[in-house]
Amino acid sequence: MNVPDKINLNEKFAEFDDRWSPKIVGDLDDYHIKLVKVEGDFVWHTHEQEDEMFVIIDGVLDMDFRDRRVTLGPGEFIVAPKGTEHKPHAEGVCNIMLLERQGVINTGDARTSDLTAGTGKRL
Repeated sequence: MNVPDKINLNEKFAEFDDRWSPKIVGDLDDYHIKLVKVEGDFVWHTHEQEDEMFVIIDGVLDMDFRDRRVTLGPGEFIVAPKGTEHKPHAEGVCNIMLLERQGVINTGDARTSDLTAGTGKRL
């Protein structure tokens, strides 16, 4: 059995500065553990077949749904259920850890957006 080394989130976040471009830092069964820095508005989108978990590491994230806005800070998380239209937004830089099924494209059904980064690049 190949036992992995620990992963330091602060060190991983320090390796990149781009926004809205998820980085794969680990795997959990059929899921990717991703880190992403966000700032400003994302696009309205839906993931028809997958839930998406956002864990706030640093900063503040507003998660807009068509019927409400949820504001999250460090140590909090939210799950955007499959089939639910949502749009993340952050006034300042926000560091987020994502848990997503492998193969999930960051912009879901809005694949023609300038913010489409695909399924993420491995750090």
